[in-house]
Amino acid sequence: MKVIAAYLLAVLGGNTAPTAENLKDILASVGAESDDEKIELLLSQVKGKDITELIASGREKLASVPAGGGAVAVAASTGGAAAAPAAAESKKEEKVEEKEESDEEMGFSLFDD
Repeated sequence: MKVIAAYLLAVLGGNTAPTAENLKDILASVGAESDDEKIELLLSQVKGKDITELIASGREKLASVPAGGGAVAVAASTGGAAAAPAAAESKKEEKVEEKEESDEEMGFSLFDD
């Protein structure tokens, strides 16, 4: 990821075709180690491609990836009536609030001189 980030920073900075040395310089500027194999792999995969098209393609691929949350809905719907009392119980627990200590109880106030 850091190699990709360095590549994107170089492109964002106006370098439309960053070299391995450019990426190594960016990584070195933040104290990150550079992996020559990963840099060369990335550069070979993006060579001659427009960065905006690559990002758009990546977004399309990520749109098809499940983001979780669906398993919770499925579990709740299959639980039927048994899930309802558990949900009501958790709401009761949330309503129980701990008494917050006020500034006066602590012996000072934020606005004291």
